[in-house]
Parts: sequence; C-alpha cells; structure tokens
Amino acid sequence: MYADSTAVLGPLAAYIEPHSYDLCAEHSQRLTAPRGWAVLRLAEPDPGPLQPSSDDLEALANAVREAARRPHDRDGADAALLARPRTHLRALPDPDA
Repeated sequence: MYADSTAVLGPLAAYIEPHSYDLCAEHSQRLTAPRGWAVLRLAEPDPGPLQPSSDDLEALANAVREAARRPHDRDGADAALLARPRTHLRALPDPDA
C-alpha cells in the first residue's frame, strides 16, 4: 500500500498482482521497509479448514445421489429441466500420490 506507506507481508499470492512479489521464508524474515514505513505481517492461514471435511464429502455424495434420481422420483421438480442426458462421474487418481 504505497499511499499508506505500508508493506504487507503475507501468504503466497493466489493470483498475479502488480507490485507484489512472492518471497522465500528466509527473505520474508529479513524484509525491511523504507524509513517511516510500517511492515504488516499477516499470519499464514490454518491449513486444516482448507481440507475437505467428512461433512463436505457427505454433502457432495448426497448431491450426486439427488442428481442421479430420475425426474419422476423427485417431488415437485420440473421434469423438463431434469430430463437432460445423464452423465457419468469417474474418480481420478490423486496426482500427488
């Protein structure tokens, strides 16, 4: 924030932002700002909430089951909207495994 004379240091960027740079851990610890500037260090996000929970997976499974039901099995659903061709879902291997 140039106008505020503040350097913000936080987690790696999720997208390209002008005037922002990704730093390694060593350089982020040694970062200094110009005289009169403040350095605002943001905490790393907790990685726990970023992982899918069993509730998330159960909700996804329920949504897939609901979408797979035939239109006449649903109460009050618009059959014309739901009568589109069925698609098949596949599980793909984890690329990191």
